[in-house]
Amino acid sequence: MDTTLVIMAAGIGSRFGGGIKQLTSFGPNGEIIMDYSIYDAVKAGFNKIVFVIRHDLEADFKSIIGRRIAARIPVAYAFQDLRDLPDGFSLPEGRTKPWGTGQAILACRGLINEPFAVINADDFYGRDAFEKVHQYLVSHSAGTDRLQAAMAGFILENTLSEHGGVTRGICSLDTNGSLLGVKETKNIIKTGEGAAVVHPDSSRISVDGQSLVSMNFWGFFPDFIDKLQDGFRQFLSSLTKENEQTAEYLLPIIIDGMLRQNTADVSVLKTTGRWFGVTYKEDVPAVIRQIRELITSGRYPSSLWTA
Repeated sequence: MDTTLVIMAAGIGSRFGGGIKQLTSFGPNGEIIMDYSIYDAVKAGFNKIVFVIRHDLEADFKSIIGRRIAARIPVAYAFQDLRDLPDGFSLPEGRTKPWGTGQAILACRGLINEPFAVINADDFYGRDAFEKVHQYLVSHSAGTDRLQAAMAGFILENTLSEHGGVTRGICSLDTNGSLLGVKETKNIIKTGEGAAVVHPDSSRISVDGQSLVSMNFWGFFPDFIDKLQDGFRQFLSSLTKENEQTAEYLLPIIIDGMLRQNTADVSVLKTTGRWFGVTYKEDVPAVIRQIRELITSGRYPSSLWTA
């Protein structure tokens, strides 16, 4: 069965210090985090890649990774654009902020006709997550009137940064391990006891470090794109003068809304693998060190694409 990996790489990465974090080298031969994700995805059974990027990234993106990957697996490009809106809607004057991950997947319409996974470009997820999501996609099918989907669930403590607060979708599950809801929680920091949320007034509330969180690693079927299109219209219709510059159409919020409406079944596939990424520029040395350790342990070859 054909399966596609969609990599969302259009984010601005403002907290990273102005660089294009998705294209930062971390491996010994210039590999970026996407190289390791694609390597793991191919090993797990995915046989097509769709990169979601901005038009202004295209030349650099193809030079740094796109052409290299296209020599090994079929590749397509989707372009996320602020002005890519449904008929009857126009870009609010002054809006520069991207519309979010929901619109990123909508940019793939016409490119995907098979089960697909979705990941962030700048997150390292590990082989286990790819294998579990791929197995779900090839052993399940789309529903009739209910969305069928999967989410790789990471342990919160395994996803925190040493250098500042992060936003995570904290999950609640039923007794069968299915997703009941996702609470998008901002400014979660690592503490000696585990984790805590820091509020604007500097107060803290402890969070269970063993909670499962969404790291935007999802498994979907093609019908999800049609549902996103309808939802995006509703989202745009709900904008007000107060939020039209900043509101985002985000996958965790979209899924949470469908769960609340009882129109989706989402299987949570727990992984104990350690996530790491580059939320902050200060995260770079740690990511380089962790990748070096994985190579030393034999998890990856030192020259990723010539092994």
